[in-house]
Amino acid sequence: MQYETLLTAKEGLLGIITLNRPQAMNALSAKLVTELISALNEFEKDDEVRCLVITGSERAFSAGADIKEMSAMTAVQMAMTGHFFPLWEKVGRYPKPIVGALSGYVLGGGLELAMSLDVLVASETTQLGQPEIDIGVMPGGGGTQRLTRAVGKAKAMEMILTGKRIGAEEAKTLGLVSRVVPKEAYLEEAKKVAHEIASKSPVAIRLAKMAVNKAFEMGLSEGIDFEREVFYLLFSSEDKDEGMKAFLEKRKPEFKGK
Repeated sequence: MQYETLLTAKEGLLGIITLNRPQAMNALSAKLVTELISALNEFEKDDEVRCLVITGSERAFSAGADIKEMSAMTAVQMAMTGHFFPLWEKVGRYPKPIVGALSGYVLGGGLELAMSLDVLVASETTQLGQPEIDIGVMPGGGGTQRLTRAVGKAKAMEMILTGKRIGAEEAKTLGLVSRVVPKEAYLEEAKKVAHEIASKSPVAIRLAKMAVNKAFEMGLSEGIDFEREVFYLLFSSEDKDEGMKAFLEKRKPEFKGK
């Protein structure tokens, strides 16, 4: 499909989505959100795609919500339209793994989008923050919840209440991003990670992702029970048979996603 605010491509087992509003530093407009949901749906239905990469530009992954668009909206309009909240629902429950390739500004809704992804690779120039407080509002796309879980209460409070940004290395130290690389390598590094994920069993990857996400929603004993259930479930898959057979035969497995 052709999009106005996105670029999409397939590279082997990967689906690549590039936010493409350079004049607005990839601000999350209603149009971009609608198109991103559509692109995610298309890649979800494509059985050849096992892992996604979402990126922006070297200057900005996304500088946040489109303030021009939001400034005239009332509380009722926000509640009735949902604005970009359907995107958080879509990404938060997406069955295939998504690697984020971050560079430059990752702010507000842009950081909330990034935190909804599964693995984050950042360029050394990346700046991350929740600056909504500077315009008289607060994070509304999961920022108060996901950031607190990622970096802890004290740091999340500081970032959200002051609007202060952090750099890529600090984000890595805090556990907010997985890897930090030179700016010329961030996208290729993200693709490298995505290719590695895509080479594994799609069935095991999907259930493992689900189990990790459940760790943020369940207590420990409930989470362990859920993990055990899906662990047992994998023993009925063809991928489990192939993986263990390949290990014993000292060869690379050929997973089918069954």
